[in-house]
Amino acid sequence: MTDKPIDKPKARVRPKEEFNFFQDQRVRSAFYQLLTAGIVGWLAWYLISNTAHNLEVRGMNTGFGFINSSAGFDTDFKLIDYTPGVGTYGDIFLIGALNTLLISFLAIIVSTVLGFFIGVLRLSSNWLVAKVALAYVEIFRNVPLLIQIVFWYIGVFSLLPKVKQSLDLSFGAERVILNNRGLYMSTPLPGDLFWMTLATLAIAVVGAFLYRRRAHKLQDTSGKQTNTLLPSLAVIIVLPVIVFLATGMPLEWDVPVLKGFNYVGGTSVPPAFLALLVSLSIYHAAHIAESVRAGILSVNKGQSEAALSIGLKPGRVMSMVVIPQAMPAIVPPLISNWMNTVKNSSLAIAIGYSDVVSLFMQTALNQAGYAVEMVGMTMAFYMFISLTISFFLNIYNKRVQLVER
Repeated sequence: MTDKPIDKPKARVRPKEEFNFFQDQRVRSAFYQLLTAGIVGWLAWYLISNTAHNLEVRGMNTGFGFINSSAGFDTDFKLIDYTPGVGTYGDIFLIGALNTLLISFLAIIVSTVLGFFIGVLRLSSNWLVAKVALAYVEIFRNVPLLIQIVFWYIGVFSLLPKVKQSLDLSFGAERVILNNRGLYMSTPLPGDLFWMTLATLAIAVVGAFLYRRRAHKLQDTSGKQTNTLLPSLAVIIVLPVIVFLATGMPLEWDVPVLKGFNYVGGTSVPPAFLALLVSLSIYHAAHIAESVRAGILSVNKGQSEAALSIGLKPGRVMSMVVIPQAMPAIVPPLISNWMNTVKNSSLAIAIGYSDVVSLFMQTALNQAGYAVEMVGMTMAFYMFISLTISFFLNIYNKRVQLVER
């Protein structure tokens, strides 16, 4: 018998697609996108041109030439040198922006640390601790922020002792003074060789980071744990102190001194700054605490039990096992909280803190009169800061996301 050749199945021939310009999905998609972009662009052009025409009819000035015009008013709190009548409205905008960034940065740091602490306490096995944390969250989260700002400003910091009866927070050293006019602190005045101490500190921080990273790699490969906290603190503290002493302690202090009716010298912070910092911190800490609690509860309880079964202490279980796995659930609401902290700092206008809204969009606007430009610059500033926070935290959020195997 002879074997008959087996016929191979013929490959299926796909019918040739005919291109129809008006029926093709890609063409329709591009057409609608271009149409939408054109409509949005036309609306933007119409609003801008119509606004400019109306301002011109009313004899109102337009443009950004006012930025280089001199501003004839001063502010009680600024981070850069400024002289009324010499400085410009551009300087005023910069002062307000820096003041906003400063209060927002400090409030973000304090509220994040406090929020994590309160969030962990909410899950404490101690009934009293858990209930106190719950009371903190429910009280400060449900009272409007504006009311809290006004309360801290009028009901706390405005009722502090007068200048003659100031509180010495440095335990008799008179380096940190608090009264109803603000907080007065000694200002460091670095000498010529103080840069060597700062350089040593930076090198010590980098060395501690590399040492901690190496210890983590050793733990991942061999399971051996290395105590990195005490050696890192020793290096970061001891080395800069040695260099500081060896260079002759090139650092002096400008100490606030009572002269007449107020303190002179050092660095002073107005009560409005303190009230805004406290209110922003405790308000947003309450929201962050709930995000932390929800993130911790999202971690399987078996993870904690497994970590405890191999001999880890509860504190290390929380810091090494639970929190890292909870971060993917914590970071997204944390992004919103940080952005809201920056935006809510604009409520400082209620108590007179010199932020960008109070200083530039109110005082400067009343003098210069460029309403559209000033409001637009303020909006662009807040949008830029919010998008920057969102950009970097989204990068971090992608890094902490759990990867399925």
